[in-house]
Amino acid sequence: MSGATMSGARWFHRKRPMSNEWHDDPWDDTELIMATVVERPRRSFRPLRFVVYLALMVGLAGVIAAGSVAFWYVRKINPEGEATEAVNFTVNANDTLETLSVRLQDDGFVSDANVFRWYVGKQGGLELTPGYYQLRHGDHMGNIMRVLRTPPEQTYTKVTFPEGFTLAKMADRLNEKVPRLSVRNYLEAASDGSIRSVYSPAGENSLEGLLFPDTYQVSNGESVTRLLLRQVELMERVGRQEQIVEKGYALKLNAYQVLIIASMVEREAKVDADRPMIARVILNRIEKGMPLQIDATLFYGQDPTLSVGRLKLIDSPYNTYMYAGLPPTPIANPGRASINAVVNPAVDPPEGGAICKGLAKGDCHWYYYVLADTDGRHAFAVTLEQHQANVDIARAAGLL
Repeated sequence: MSGATMSGARWFHRKRPMSNEWHDDPWDDTELIMATVVERPRRSFRPLRFVVYLALMVGLAGVIAAGSVAFWYVRKINPEGEATEAVNFTVNANDTLETLSVRLQDDGFVSDANVFRWYVGKQGGLELTPGYYQLRHGDHMGNIMRVLRTPPEQTYTKVTFPEGFTLAKMADRLNEKVPRLSVRNYLEAASDGSIRSVYSPAGENSLEGLLFPDTYQVSNGESVTRLLLRQVELMERVGRQEQIVEKGYALKLNAYQVLIIASMVEREAKVDADRPMIARVILNRIEKGMPLQIDATLFYGQDPTLSVGRLKLIDSPYNTYMYAGLPPTPIANPGRASINAVVNPAVDPPEGGAICKGLAKGDCHWYYYVLADTDGRHAFAVTLEQHQANVDIARAAGLL
């Protein structure tokens, strides 16, 4: 055997431990090792898995909730389906974003006023300009806001016609507020017969007394014809509500006659309590065939600076001192309170009362009235003697 081989053999024998030199170590126990390998993961990793699982579930729920909110929001901003044809929507002079959003919801242009206000805030706000706009139902909120941000299709001016205004005064007021609508055009359209009311009698073309006094929004594209139609339609609506046809019939009056009397009540009464009383006086005088002797009728179509004494001398169908019965047309455009007073007049004083003393049964009726104080109240009387006493009191107080 060579030296190299021999040397290797000696190294091998030196390094190899002898069997009687082996020592048992703890890690040599296979049962202990297996127990350690199996039990440790059970104690260390199960809670961690639960936490991870719970976090995943919470995250998933959050994603689902966020998705649901996003879907709901998108549907509020951009409703399903096609938007309708554009229709008119009015932005009023006193509108705020709050009131506007509520009206947009009420009118069906948006489904949620709160979401609309939030959306507007996120889009930089909205400066409101009064006028008429063309909006579509079911449209994207962005489109609605875009329309409201642009100049309106039509601007408008508020014009108020007080109760008791004549056609001439309405024409002046309209021209004052909307100069492009002339007095001449308004009066011509109101008297040429092209516009009629359901209460217009045959052969009468004037709309005097047939236009309801109110505040109207007159657009920049509106004509006098369209405005007059609106005024006529509103008077017809009020007439239906006050039942002037049915209640007038019970008083032996047609609807036009009701409006004639209402126009006189409007011009004569200064306080609401007097309206039914004045209506009763007029109705009683008509029933008895007495001249109405209404001062307000004398001024219709006449110089307003003339005195009552001078006006009484003018031969006119509106001179109710000279002619019995009703004037041919209303002398003004009455409001609701005066119309209501005519179809619901005050009752006559009860038989046997002090004011009826000395009168035959059935003869005690209200026939007279005269101004009684500076607030415009009137004193009413049954007999001429009672009336004269009231006149003397009024003169002494400087009321006449």
